[in-house]
Amino acid sequence: MSEFPPNTVFYAIGDVHGVADRLVKLHLAILRHHRDNHDGQQAVIVHLGDYVDRGPESREVIETIMGMERRAVENPDLTIISLRGNHEEMMLEGLTGSAANLDNWLRNGGTSTLNSYRPGRDIDETMLRFPKIHHDWLSRLPTIFVSQSHKLIFVHAGIDPREYPDGNPQRHLWTRSSRFFDTTTWTDNPALEGMTVVHGHTPVDDVEVKQSNGHRRINVDTGAVFGGPLTAVVLTNGQDPDFIQIAP
Repeated sequence: MSEFPPNTVFYAIGDVHGVADRLVKLHLAILRHHRDNHDGQQAVIVHLGDYVDRGPESREVIETIMGMERRAVENPDLTIISLRGNHEEMMLEGLTGSAANLDNWLRNGGTSTLNSYRPGRDIDETMLRFPKIHHDWLSRLPTIFVSQSHKLIFVHAGIDPREYPDGNPQRHLWTRSSRFFDTTTWTDNPALEGMTVVHGHTPVDDVEVKQSNGHRRINVDTGAVFGGPLTAVVLTNGQDPDFIQIAP
């Protein structure tokens, strides 16, 4: 749990999947939007996971996000939160687990990720030379981030509305449960009173906002690696969500 001033502006970025050029452009667009519309207020950029696989520039995506985190260290008005997605989970299991784990990762887009690390090298050599700084960074990624005072929950895939705030972190990475997608079912859990859950993981043609009984779910996975835009939602207390998109 982390708390920020009431006028903090949150920017949550959906699934990147190795499209580093658009992530760089989206970061610039977010910083420009914040300077033009919220200068002097705290900015929190939340990456919702699935930085790797399928697209051609997974290594560059990780380096871009790590660079933004270093930039935030020097800027007291900027905070970067980076969450783990299911593809980071598969990547870690593939790098350090069994041959079956490696095969599962490669079949789900991991080959493109390894290609971004190993021009001209075979898989075994790439695994041996995989940058420790990247592995350590991936290993530290949390599965959920909450700002209770802003009534915001950020997660890669979703939550179990019956169990929140408890529950299996694997649900944060993988869930596509109808109980989560249908916000009318959240009313039985007082911990979700008035909360908005921001997530990705399940691609949609356009941003998806579902709302009922004071609960809201916002999906910003607009399928960037499949030809859709890369999307960030802008969340400010007392205002409707806004969106910044970078087209292919």
